[in-house]
Amino acid sequence: MTVNEGTIDRTLRVVVGLALIALALGYIPGMAATPFGWIGIVPLATGLIGWCPAYTLLGINTCKRA
Repeated sequence: MTVNEGTIDRTLRVVVGLALIALALGYIPGMAATPFGWIGIVPLATGLIGWCPAYTLLGINTCKRA
């Protein structure tokens, strides 16, 4: 597994993942908690790992090292 996500990509995935999980837990004021927020685990995990299986399948690489 080689890294295929750049720094900005990884940062955005972590932020979006945490926001969706916060939505699922009901921490966002003015919005009802929803179980669909648990999908935030996917971008959070890929952002922390730095590897996205969909990017591999599509041949996308946002990492400048490769």
